[in-house]
Amino acid sequence: MQPELKRTVTTPEAAVGRGPFPQAVQVGPLLFMSGQGPLSPVTNQPIGGGFAEHVQQTFENVQAILQAAGLKLEHVVKVTVYLADIGRVPEFNLLYERLMPKPYPARTLVQAGLRGIEVEMDVIAAHPGIASFVQSET
Repeated sequence: MQPELKRTVTTPEAAVGRGPFPQAVQVGPLLFMSGQGPLSPVTNQPIGGGFAEHVQQTFENVQAILQAAGLKLEHVVKVTVYLADIGRVPEFNLLYERLMPKPYPARTLVQAGLRGIEVEMDVIAAHPGIASFVQSET
C-alpha cells in the first residue's frame, strides 16, 4: 500500500478555521499552513486588544500548529502576511523582527479585506531533515 501523499495537522492549541480546510497539511518534509489570524483557540473568535495583540496572537496560533507538526518558527521558509491596513507595515515589521527568528524566511505582504481582524498569516515550513529526505527520494 502506498504511503499517504499528505496528512492533515491539527491542534486544539490554535484556532480552527471557519471552512472546509485543515489548520495545515504536510506533504513529505513540507508543511503548508492555512491562514491564521488573531483568533482565540478557546472561543475561535477574534481576541480583543489592538494591532500588537493581534499580531502576537497570530504568531501564537502559527507556533502551536508548527509545534503539532514537530516544527518551530526557525523552520519557516515562506510567510504570506495579509494586513487590513497597509499603512501598518512599519509597525508590523517591528513586531515581526521581534517574533520571527533570523535568518528570516521569504515573505510576501499584501493588503486584504479582512473582516474583524487586523492581520492574517500563512506559512510554509520545512522539516530540518529535508536535505536527507530529498536525497533519499532521488
